[in-house]
Amino acid sequence: MKNIRKRLLWIGLLGVMLLTLMSGCAHLGQKPEPVNEAQILLDFFENERDYLHTGGSFVITAQNLRVNMLTRPEKQYLIDVRSPEAFAKGHIAGSVHVDITDVYNHVKGIDADAYENIVLICFAGQATGYQTSLLRAAGYENTVSLKYGISSWSHVFAEDSWLKNISSQRQAEFVHTESPPKKAPGPLPRLNTGKTDPEEILEARLETLFAEGFGPVMVGHCCLFNDFYANGGYYIVNYWAPDFYRKQGHVPGAVNYPPGTQPFRSENDLLTLSTDIPNVIYCYTGQTSAYIAGYLRILGYDARSLLFGANAMIYDRMRENNVPNTFLPATEIMNYEYVTGE
Repeated sequence: MKNIRKRLLWIGLLGVMLLTLMSGCAHLGQKPEPVNEAQILLDFFENERDYLHTGGSFVITAQNLRVNMLTRPEKQYLIDVRSPEAFAKGHIAGSVHVDITDVYNHVKGIDADAYENIVLICFAGQATGYQTSLLRAAGYENTVSLKYGISSWSHVFAEDSWLKNISSQRQAEFVHTESPPKKAPGPLPRLNTGKTDPEEILEARLETLFAEGFGPVMVGHCCLFNDFYANGGYYIVNYWAPDFYRKQGHVPGAVNYPPGTQPFRSENDLLTLSTDIPNVIYCYTGQTSAYIAGYLRILGYDARSLLFGANAMIYDRMRENNVPNTFLPATEIMNYEYVTGE
């Protein structure tokens, strides 16, 4: 009987050991739950660094910049991201030339807190509107973009940029229908930086986006109309107040996301954006849409900005109806002095 009991005891112990071992092996074989990097990043922005909604104006006018340069020049740091040839042809005195893909590294290398404003300057204010968004995401709250770019500084520069792009050629194609419904809310995009800390995820995203430059963000109205009507290749976001959306008309199929509703917060309409096709945002000038695109691209959305906004499509209508942010050469081009050379 004792031997039988011993055998039964050993069999029981062996069974327990086998079950424990199998359980451990099964645990080792399980894949850990994937980290939702986009959600981590979104929580960081909305809870700690909500620059998109609380950061104040991201542009500075030529008039205000000139006053600052005359009264507090040592507190202004000007970065011109245009090509070396364009910079040599003419630039604002005191500005430094930085390649557009190297802006982030450059700003990290200066004492950013020593300046009242870090002013980014491009041709039209759109590329730097985008980069201002990325830099503010990084915590550089004193970054601003020169409104309308260097086109607002002198007619010489506007001739190669804004004055070539204001147009009314889509005016007859705009419609006055009610807004189509927004997409049903869906998941956030997937990010795969391999990081779990929000600031490390952000750093990885910023390095990627700065290296890409502004090219992947730009969409001209010709591409928008041709591609969209050919195959429905874009989810079009109109960033206007509802009354302007109806009164001024809109791109057919564009969904109205009114600024006053803070649509790009998670509790509002952020999750109605597409994760399958590009989201093309348009505003009046292309500057705000570029700024918003920066935020959305950090989160992983394929967000793009319509170049020159409504000014490139319904310019005459905007001018006749005194629509805000209509580029009026007589009032927006200051014809201030500039310098040439490298």
